[in-house]
Amino acid sequence: MTSSVTLLSARPPSSSKHAKPSPRRVPVLAFIYGAAMNPAWLAERGIRAERVTLARLPDHRLSFHGYTQVWDGAEEAALPAPGQALWGVIYKVSGLDVDRLDAAQGVRLNGTGTYFHYPVEVIDAEGAVHTAVMYRKAALRDERAPSTEYLAYVVEGAKACGLPADYVEAVSAIASVPAAYPVPLKANSGAQTADSDCC
Repeated sequence: MTSSVTLLSARPPSSSKHAKPSPRRVPVLAFIYGAAMNPAWLAERGIRAERVTLARLPDHRLSFHGYTQVWDGAEEAALPAPGQALWGVIYKVSGLDVDRLDAAQGVRLNGTGTYFHYPVEVIDAEGAVHTAVMYRKAALRDERAPSTEYLAYVVEGAKACGLPADYVEAVSAIASVPAAYPVPLKANSGAQTADSDCC
């Protein structure tokens, strides 16, 4: 069985760097993985999303790349990996909350953002296939270690969402490095929220 969903429409290039809010009447399904799964992450950004189900993206794994000063380490990405699975949560997102989610993920109209919309087919625990939108990292660069604090935040979200225990255990075992300063940095601290070009 395949779920019915309206995907985020492709946005044409624009001279504006950031997506402008535009109310949407039709909900979209978003496959959320990594730190954004954490209920606290959504709440802090004022994003109201309806949880639909847990799901996995076949032939992908959770990886970490680049650098963000907010957490003093790499950020997560979905990396192609035959035979593996990336677990996450399908959320139904409506109206301006789609724009808030875009802004939080660094999506830009001109395609130069940290992440971009990517259509995927994910499979829930009952074997049903759902078509959804994933936020895919635009530039992977080499794999790097996340900060220990960031990885703990990802694991906290995975546990809160009820992801499979063996998957949570595997994520917990990913190598990490303690942050060199208190994290996460707040928005008013002047920290970079996207990848550093030097990485």
